[in-house]
Amino acid sequence: MAKGKKKPEDSGLPFGPKNYALMGAALVFIILGFIFLGSGDITLAPILLVLGYCVLFPIGIIWKDRAKNVETEK
Repeated sequence: MAKGKKKPEDSGLPFGPKNYALMGAALVFIILGFIFLGSGDITLAPILLVLGYCVLFPIGIIWKDRAKNVETEK
């Protein structure tokens, strides 16, 4: 790039459809985990809650679409 030119800013939303799908799945897992916790299931409830809070939700935040990154590099 030339000296005076700036890199074009991404004017779109910070999250893409995959991010929202992952965060939605995390929300479903969390809700199901609390439902199972309320019904007394002490085996499945913690598994669902950990998957929702510690796996799916962070991945939904961190995930970047590679196709979007390739377009902005050109």
